[in-house]
Amino acid sequence: MSSYQKRSKDELARRVAQDIPDGAYVNLGIGQPTGVANHIPAGRELILHSENGILGMGPAPAAGSEDYDLINAGKQPVTLLPGGAFFHHADSFAMMRGGHLDVCVLGAFQVSTTGDLANWSTGEPGAIPAVGGAMDLAVGAKQTWVMMDLLTKQGASKIVAQCSYPLTAIGCVKRIYTDLATFECTPQGLRLIDRVDGLPFDELQRLVGQPVAP
Repeated sequence: MSSYQKRSKDELARRVAQDIPDGAYVNLGIGQPTGVANHIPAGRELILHSENGILGMGPAPAAGSEDYDLINAGKQPVTLLPGGAFFHHADSFAMMRGGHLDVCVLGAFQVSTTGDLANWSTGEPGAIPAVGGAMDLAVGAKQTWVMMDLLTKQGASKIVAQCSYPLTAIGCVKRIYTDLATFECTPQGLRLIDRVDGLPFDELQRLVGQPVAP
């Protein structure tokens, strides 16, 4: 009988932060990805971008020192590192669309094995579409990484052969970071990068529900 523990949200954020190269310009999407800012390894300089017009964000402020005039795209209070800058929303989107970001880290409802991304709407009646800058980021960044739970609350895999939700972009996702494992998306399908201790490969593949190359 297998015995394993899922990555916590902080552990997942730390895992993503480990892979971002020094000196990279990085956009952190709304939701779980914002936590990556709190786990950047010591000695590594990442320039964090927010689509509402910030470059040079730092970690979340300490409790009691929040400044609600200084927020990210998800309306969460943030800090600004020395040398940080503010600019117009249009300039921010020009950065995104112009290929100036090295990595964007986004949440997702579904990701296909070949990297198609669905993260802005479930398409269900009454669902509130929330595209924001996701489409611009997904195709504008040099690499798009997804950070999400592997399974839905109903136990279904969010990694699918073909997305059933409205697409954000096609073939854009290079890596999927989940609470159980990390994957690379290739034209041939999924490749496993790592998995949590104690989780057998066969059990992981059963949970994913799609072929995974070890």
